[in-house]
Amino acid sequence: MVIFVFVAISAFVLGDLLGNNSVLLGDNSVGEIAGRTISLEEFQAAVQEREASYVLNFNRQPGDREMTTLRQQAWEMLILRHAIQKEFEKVGVQVTVDELEDMLHGKNVDENIKQAFTNQQTGQFDPQQVISYMNQLSTMPETSEPRVRWEVFQRDLEPGRARIKYENLLIKTTFVTTAEAERDYHIQTDVGEVKYVFVPFFSISDSVITLTDADFKAYYNKSKERYKSEHTRDLKFVQFPVVASSDDSLAIKEEISKLASEFKTATDDSAFASLNSDNSNAFTKYNLGALPAFISKDELTEGTVKGPFIDGSTYKLVKVSKVGKDTTDYARASHILIRWTDETDDAKKEAKEKARKILIEIKDGADFAQQAREHGTDGTAQSGGDLGWFPRGEMVKPFADAVFSATRTGLLNDVVETDFGYHIISVTNMKDNTSYSIAVIEREITPSDASINEALRKAEAFAVELSGVDEFTTRAQKEGITIYDAKNVEASERRINTLADARQVVQWLFRDAEKGKVSTVFDLQELYVVTVMTGEIEKGYKPLDLIKEEITPAVRNEAKGKIIIEKLSALQGSLDEIAAAFGKDASVQNMSDLKLSTNNMTTVGFDPLAVGTAFSPESGKRTKPFASERGVVIVEMQNKTIAPAVADYASYKTQLEQAAQNRNTNGIAEAIKKQANIIDNRYKFY
Repeated sequence: MVIFVFVAISAFVLGDLLGNNSVLLGDNSVGEIAGRTISLEEFQAAVQEREASYVLNFNRQPGDREMTTLRQQAWEMLILRHAIQKEFEKVGVQVTVDELEDMLHGKNVDENIKQAFTNQQTGQFDPQQVISYMNQLSTMPETSEPRVRWEVFQRDLEPGRARIKYENLLIKTTFVTTAEAERDYHIQTDVGEVKYVFVPFFSISDSVITLTDADFKAYYNKSKERYKSEHTRDLKFVQFPVVASSDDSLAIKEEISKLASEFKTATDDSAFASLNSDNSNAFTKYNLGALPAFISKDELTEGTVKGPFIDGSTYKLVKVSKVGKDTTDYARASHILIRWTDETDDAKKEAKEKARKILIEIKDGADFAQQAREHGTDGTAQSGGDLGWFPRGEMVKPFADAVFSATRTGLLNDVVETDFGYHIISVTNMKDNTSYSIAVIEREITPSDASINEALRKAEAFAVELSGVDEFTTRAQKEGITIYDAKNVEASERRINTLADARQVVQWLFRDAEKGKVSTVFDLQELYVVTVMTGEIEKGYKPLDLIKEEITPAVRNEAKGKIIIEKLSALQGSLDEIAAAFGKDASVQNMSDLKLSTNNMTTVGFDPLAVGTAFSPESGKRTKPFASERGVVIVEMQNKTIAPAVADYASYKTQLEQAAQNRNTNGIAEAIKKQANIIDNRYKFY
């Protein structure tokens, strides 16, 4: 037995060390940036840098979620170092010592420095505080926390400033000519009055169309750029949720029931509840307006213990610990607000008369809530005017005085004027300052070990001796298990469909999987998952066979468009005559304000290309039939009004320059990353 265990452990360790992803014999790189191989050691060093900075800033170790962010920050830092900073060097961008000092205590101080060294009395940044602090740091040991943190901060200043200088260089190259500005002026101001025939593609039945491989290939070749893809893989998966059984629920109920008698006689309800409860807010003070749903007003007698009872996914045991008085009054009311149209006396008089008329109707028997829905002018109208419970100081004084001075519930005798208008008020509950201290023992209904093992057993039984997509699908269908499909999963993803933290599944998919291979059982906390890889797309263009189904509607519409164009081209006469001759699916539309800056045409829909084509004929001319996104169009330009020339196109030039600068600002880093041919293999290790 000892020998067997030793051999098993040795095989496990050696398999890990000498396997495909071994740091000893396997590929030890996490990717490639701008032709440079990034080793695991270099990446880990970058991660440790970010981790150390996190600890210094937050004074604690990062958790799993934070580590995910820090690893991404480390990867971005390596991209900056090996791809983006190279571009800085090519154009001679440098950050001098003088510039760094300027960022610390000069004229262009970093915002973080400004915030940290602002004089609390004057509210102004004090550069002398920075200099004094730096002098203090120089006397500290090099390994001291304040000095290390400062050096890390200073080191991060330089690449940030270099990036700003580099981007400004490119942004300042933006130039718009007067001719471009003039063209934009005409795009925005020239107007065409058009009449057109629109024939939707659905006017031709699908059964009429026969698509060939040549049709698909032709469409694919001219639309190929739309179907670029990163390296992705597809999978199917089934899940086996870990749920508490009825026995689990009963056991928890029995456990909490044993506490009920002790709870009744406990002298310190807060301590008793906190000690025996799963929830953190075991003792809370409420007023009548904020009572939790699990206890009613009739149960609010001091010393009352209620439960155990199920509330959502927990069992609760509740005790009314103390009934007392608060310093704040609460009341509940409904209102109907009638606003005046303006600040004139006549408008206010009109609003008051309307409010009093409604008040009389309610006194005569009209339903208050219905009147609120019909006449109310604020957000409570749809809820029948109900304001719920509110403290005295929450409402404006005239309103609060009227409600809190009421001697009975029901409709107030007259309307109340506030700065918002006239209010018709019905007091639902009179003022009350009673407070209720309630202790709650809460136990989560969680699966027992037996339930967890049962879910695992089902998952393992499903996965045993299973191979291939067809066999996976057949077994799931036979056992009545839902199959989930996940397509285009990338190696960096952590989530798959509804699986929130599925990193281990993604790692298996890209490390070990191959098409048709079924995984072992994955433990994703509250459920077990079994998956099978179903497909793969390499980085580049998606192959035609994978997108054939996706593009079929577009290819079919293209074929229909040719038939419609051929039929329309053979017809003569006015547009109305052509539409009538084509049939009931053809419609004639008019637009009197078509501009090139418009992207929509009535019935045609969103189609910038159709708008451009429609605007092309001169007055009195028409286009040939052409295919748009949703059908075929013939446009007749009835009148084209060209805007007169203006002396200065500066405003249009400024707009174009600003738009170009915004595009440059947002796209510089992404363009560099794209040219760096980044290969991200971090999935092998994380």
